[in-house]
Amino acid sequence: MKRRRDKRYMNKQIIIDVHSWETRAALLEDGKVAELFFDRQTERGVGGAIFLGKVIRVLPGMQAAFIDIGLERAAFLYLSETIEALDELLDGGTGMKAPLPGSSAKGKGEIALHLKRGKDVLVQVTREPISAKGARLTSHISLPGRSLVLLPTIDRIGISRRIEDEKERRRLREIIGEIKPDGMGLIVRTEGWGAEKDDFIRDRDGLLALYREIIKSREATRAPALIHQELDLPLRLARDLLNGEIERLEVNSPSEFSRISGFVALFMPELKRKVVLYKGETPLFTHYGVEAEIDRLLQRRVWLKSGGYIIIEETEALTVIDVNTGKFVGKKSLEDTILKTNLEAVSEIAKQLRLRNIGGIIIIDFIDMEQTRNREAVFSALEEATKRDRKRTNILKISELGIVEMTRKRTGENTAQILTEPCPFCAGNGHIKSKRSVAFKIFQEISGEKLDNGTKTIVTVHPEVAAILYGDLRQEVEGLEQSLGIGIVIRPSENMREDQYTITYRQ
Repeated sequence: MKRRRDKRYMNKQIIIDVHSWETRAALLEDGKVAELFFDRQTERGVGGAIFLGKVIRVLPGMQAAFIDIGLERAAFLYLSETIEALDELLDGGTGMKAPLPGSSAKGKGEIALHLKRGKDVLVQVTREPISAKGARLTSHISLPGRSLVLLPTIDRIGISRRIEDEKERRRLREIIGEIKPDGMGLIVRTEGWGAEKDDFIRDRDGLLALYREIIKSREATRAPALIHQELDLPLRLARDLLNGEIERLEVNSPSEFSRISGFVALFMPELKRKVVLYKGETPLFTHYGVEAEIDRLLQRRVWLKSGGYIIIEETEALTVIDVNTGKFVGKKSLEDTILKTNLEAVSEIAKQLRLRNIGGIIIIDFIDMEQTRNREAVFSALEEATKRDRKRTNILKISELGIVEMTRKRTGENTAQILTEPCPFCAGNGHIKSKRSVAFKIFQEISGEKLDNGTKTIVTVHPEVAAILYGDLRQEVEGLEQSLGIGIVIRPSENMREDQYTITYRQ
């Protein structure tokens, strides 16, 4: 059985920009940037990582515990977290729950009966540290493969919600019922649509072997310690996104091209031809217009084609999006002008949520509409626009005032948190590019120039950025000098803002 091609995605590709200091990637849909991914070597994420942690504090009033997993901040484990983690993955088809011993189906129980201070626990990160909050954990491990997710501690079968065809769901449930390990669970991922039994068996066996290695490492390790880390960004994108709908996966690094090709050849040989090496002289992200898109992501105001605009305000607790008519005056009635602006804003909002990786609670303030049918049209358009989002969204009905409340699954920092830091000139009320992001921008600009051997490159920056270039990123600076055959001189200047720099080239 072949998976049906989604007509909404007729031209999709993945581009991966690899450097020693940072790996960036973008998912393009019809030539436009749909999603962005960042993996900084000095700030490697821990999402999906498995740790042997140690309980350092139990909170009976919250039915939770703080766990030391070796990070800067203690992580957080709810007694009911295993149930919540499964609800994110399963379709609820069996109607079963798997509470911890001594707890009810709602996850209530006495946490002190299960977790004691000093106890070692094997846990997995379900949400990375965000701002001042530590990582969130689950004690039920889930190991993702190409088409399956293995649940070593939960005995049940699940099918991805995105596989909507009932006949296919029955076929998959029958296959998984035959190959599921005793006492364990399997979830069919969206990529399992149309896969055959042998494909699932190969995936299952690989995940079982990985789990055995994790248990072996656990027995030989003292807490707190990292036991297993998720695939890095290039291989994770190949595993999770590369499929029949992707036209190609293009990468600018010969070594990464070989590594990705080998991975794809092993797990999905029919797709190996789609992995290509970018050989253009223009930097990869510049060639596809991604650099300009990243710069626009740092702006609060996003203009619509009609002349209207949206304002995006992100806080720690929630994100507020305000829709305005701006320069758009329309041609008919005021209600018609408002409806057109709101409908245009819907498409842009859905795009920005994915691009900026905004999660958590989101409040959208559409322009007030008097007619009920217009409010319903905007709500339906928002539901349709978010269907292509890989992150789960939940949208509540639009109010008479044009307010929509929605949630989008949050697993880590959003794009603004990765690329910016609080502005020192406005008591943290605004944001500027982080010092590390400025340094990486300098690297990108220099590496994109055609420079003769021996060119002297003078970089003038704020003293704190200079300190990073002299310190943590000194190896990257030297690597750039060697690869381009140039000399780089860093000059601190108190006259520069932290997000400013100049680059001068001399022979």
